[in-house]
Amino acid sequence: MIRSAIEQDIEPVLCLWDAAGSPPSVTDTREGLLRLLATDSQALLIAEDAGAAIGSLIAAWDGWRGSFYRLAVHPDRRRQGIATALLRDGERRLRARGAVRLTAIVADDDSTAMGFWRAAGYTRQRDRARFVSRL
Repeated sequence: MIRSAIEQDIEPVLCLWDAAGSPPSVTDTREGLLRLLATDSQALLIAEDAGAAIGSLIAAWDGWRGSFYRLAVHPDRRRQGIATALLRDGERRLRARGAVRLTAIVADDDSTAMGFWRAAGYTRQRDRARFVSRL
C-alpha cells in the first residue's frame, strides 16, 4: 500500500533510508521531515507492508514543477516493483496538482538509480548543472 506519510512515519523513514544505503544529507533529520510535512502533507510517500515502511519517495510540488527526491526501497524488498509503484503514484499525484514537468535528483555515480530512472522513461538532462548552498 502507498500512502502519504504522517509524523509517526518519520523515524521509520529515516531508518529505511539508512538501511537502503541512501547517502545522508543535511535534511535527513526529524526536524527536516517535520518541515516537509508541514509545508506539503502529500509530499512524502510511504510504501508499506504489514505496517512496516518498505519504500519511500518525496514527490514535491512547488506550484510550478514536480520534483522527486529520496527514492528508497528496503534492500530485502528490491526488484518487486515497489520503486516503480512509488514513482507512478508520485507522478499521478503531481499531475493532479498541475505539474506538466517532472524532475528527479539522482546521484550520477549510482548506476542502479540511473538505470531505474532511464527504464522508467526519464532522460538525463545534459545541459544543466545543479548548484547548492548549505545554509
